[in-house]
Amino acid sequence: MTNEGDPARGPTTGVTPYLSVVGGKAAVDFYKRAFGAEEVFRNTADDGERLLHSRLLINGDWVMLSDHFSEMAHGDYVPPSAVTLHLEVDDADAWWKRAVEAGATVRFALADQFWGDRYGQLVDPFGHTWSVASKIKA
Repeated sequence: MTNEGDPARGPTTGVTPYLSVVGGKAAVDFYKRAFGAEEVFRNTADDGERLLHSRLLINGDWVMLSDHFSEMAHGDYVPPSAVTLHLEVDDADAWWKRAVEAGATVRFALADQFWGDRYGQLVDPFGHTWSVASKIKA
């Protein structure tokens, strides 16, 4: 793991993406199928449906998420901004295939790039953009 922490506490240093979604349980299920996420902590709201907080390990690092709570955020859900979550992986083709089969849509096709990566971008069903890359084998 590059971002220190342990499953009991979560990340303790660095910058950790914290995603706001509509449909937190479905998002966790998607990230498990698409990116091999391991959910190490879940706290569910009193309504039994929405997630107050979930901690995931994806590709050896932390991603946290929760459902959007309009009553706490003082307004409606705002779709994700122009942020891309980058996955540097051992086999971009395998990660790409798994994510697309899980329901991600292609934003920028996976291909060999001039800078030496096999690289592409996907959008998950919750509106977040992910890039997938691995070094091109020489």
